[in-house]
Amino acid sequence: MNIFTLVFIGIGIYMIAWWLLALVISRNDIADIAWGLGFVMVGWMSYFSMIEPTTRITILVIFVSLWGIRLAGHIFIRNQGKKEDKRYAKWREEWQAKGKIYFYARSLVQIFLLQGFFMYVISLPFQLVAYFDDGSVGFLMYFGIAIWLVGFIFETFGDVQLSLFIKNPENRGKIMKQGLWKYTRHPNYFGEVTQWWGIGIIAICAGSSWMALAFASPLLITFLILKVSGIPMLEKGWENNSEFQDYKKRTSAFFPGFPRK
Repeated sequence: MNIFTLVFIGIGIYMIAWWLLALVISRNDIADIAWGLGFVMVGWMSYFSMIEPTTRITILVIFVSLWGIRLAGHIFIRNQGKKEDKRYAKWREEWQAKGKIYFYARSLVQIFLLQGFFMYVISLPFQLVAYFDDGSVGFLMYFGIAIWLVGFIFETFGDVQLSLFIKNPENRGKIMKQGLWKYTRHPNYFGEVTQWWGIGIIAICAGSSWMALAFASPLLITFLILKVSGIPMLEKGWENNSEFQDYKKRTSAFFPGFPRK
């Protein structure tokens, strides 16, 4: 069984297991925790599928483990003592109104299996490297490492700064506009996308024309964050907030830049 089939089956089993757990604890928002850890799983599956793991797959696995475990831990801690995320709670209410079977099926397909599909596509760099890597090392790989490190710093520091801001009772109802958030409205999203472009660049020089498919990963995650489930969904909740609208006029949505007057 090749790595592409193995990962496809592995992700399917993984997401169904999380769906069953979500039914037991009545929280579909655990899908957000499953997201990062799923890539860690795929990374190590790819690593152990190689008879002699290369430098490139080793770097990729270390990077995705740092990213995935940190992200899952951040979300887990953030959710402690809170109710189910309002996005998932809204879907729960709407779907349960149509019956239990409908709710079970809709949750499985729209939340967990759809996420599993995106996980499969975005994890292609790991699968492709595991299958095609010739072990070569060059400037492009080091450039990709540098890009990934920039993204990791932005996402990590952005999340930490926001967490500290939210924990301060004096900031209740206010908009975060300090630290990295002064230069971009979403430093964590910028960091995540940048990391995946770094991973794509590291993978692309593995020695096969098929490696061009690795760029499906950063392209898809960029599209999802910029146009679908990232920035648009998050900012929709602030569209009637005057402080946020002023912040929005002055601050870049994604790429860091100095605030506009």
